[in-house]
Amino acid sequence: MSKDKKLAQVLHFDLQGKRDFKYDFLNENSLASIAWNKLEPKAPNYFLVKKDFDESGVYEKGFKMDELFVLNSVGFVTSKDAFLIDFKSEKLIEKQIDIYNIDLSNQEFNDIYKLESKYFNVIDARKKAILEKSSVIINFFYRPMDVRYILYEKHFLERNRFNVLKHIIKKENFALVCSKQSTRKEIDNIQIVNSPIELKFNSHDRNSNIFPLYLYPDNNKQQTIDQSNDRKPNLNIEIVNEIAKKIGLTFTIEKETTKATFAPIDILDYIYAVLHSPNYREKYKEFLKIDFPRVPYPIDANTFWQLVALGSEIRQIHLLESPTVEKYITQYPIDGDNVVTKPKYENGKVFINDTQYFDNVPEVAWTFFIGGYQPAQKWLKDRKERTLEFDDILHYQKIIVALTQTDKLMTKINGIDIEAK
Repeated sequence: MSKDKKLAQVLHFDLQGKRDFKYDFLNENSLASIAWNKLEPKAPNYFLVKKDFDESGVYEKGFKMDELFVLNSVGFVTSKDAFLIDFKSEKLIEKQIDIYNIDLSNQEFNDIYKLESKYFNVIDARKKAILEKSSVIINFFYRPMDVRYILYEKHFLERNRFNVLKHIIKKENFALVCSKQSTRKEIDNIQIVNSPIELKFNSHDRNSNIFPLYLYPDNNKQQTIDQSNDRKPNLNIEIVNEIAKKIGLTFTIEKETTKATFAPIDILDYIYAVLHSPNYREKYKEFLKIDFPRVPYPIDANTFWQLVALGSEIRQIHLLESPTVEKYITQYPIDGDNVVTKPKYENGKVFINDTQYFDNVPEVAWTFFIGGYQPAQKWLKDRKERTLEFDDILHYQKIIVALTQTDKLMTKINGIDIEAK
């Protein structure tokens, strides 16, 4: 506050360009000559950059992801990726055996794997692991469309997030993944998975939160007579009831064939479609960058089912479960050692080394972002110096189809009026 008891002004100016350009600008200007933008920071965020919140009234009427889903968590953290994560499960089986091998001393174990540190006690971790014998080797989403294996031993992970991830580890389930904030200009930090995720799955600079669709009971705990072994939706019933009211349908815990009902998977697919609308992302980008996303209540049953159908298609494509992804649009025509050295895109070809390439790759697939990553590029870069096997070559071609089709489906979603006019 100034001497005359008035609040100080908050001024902002943004300059983009190369370093020399910025130096020249500073040399040629002063505080008095710069064309400042006057800001009026408002609660609760008090942003010190220019923001357009004109649409806040409409946006706030929608339901928020951490309000709809009762339980959520960020992804797990290992701090021991080299030990716990691998492209193949066979190597992890050997490590799992060594953890439980009482004939292998802690000193011998640590001489082999070198895990002991001031943050991790090998003796304590092995003792608890041997006592519980609860570790599993599972696949998980390391990055978009990049599934790897983890030796999920709770006592060896730095942050296991088991209280949430147990509902999707070896369970029939889906989960929405999004980041609470985004530093990217474009909004694309939304995904659906069917297995656990690593903390940075969705973004290299923001944590990834996972929202399971269903919650499963703890089978290892004694149940009371009125408890059920059935899974239950991880959904706020008040929001679900409001959706039901908007579309005039009855909510069911599991998917039914009757057209008079809708289920949790339909809500998930509806959300996925809305958050893949380029128009919606652009209109509300200032809000989608600063908190978990909101989605408008459906305007009617017809619009709801249109979006559910498209959201379902994108979900299945992203999980590489749709028959569409097996209709390859690319070729891998040159024989060689299949070793990835320096991936690059050139005239419709994605080279993995000097001579071998995937042909007829649409540029949109090569540049397409999901979260903070470009899957067609990231997948190959993470495999430098590795030899691609037959299944890897097929998998990469599925990724190209998935990204190309996602772009087309997003255009279709743009043709639907998501919000009431």
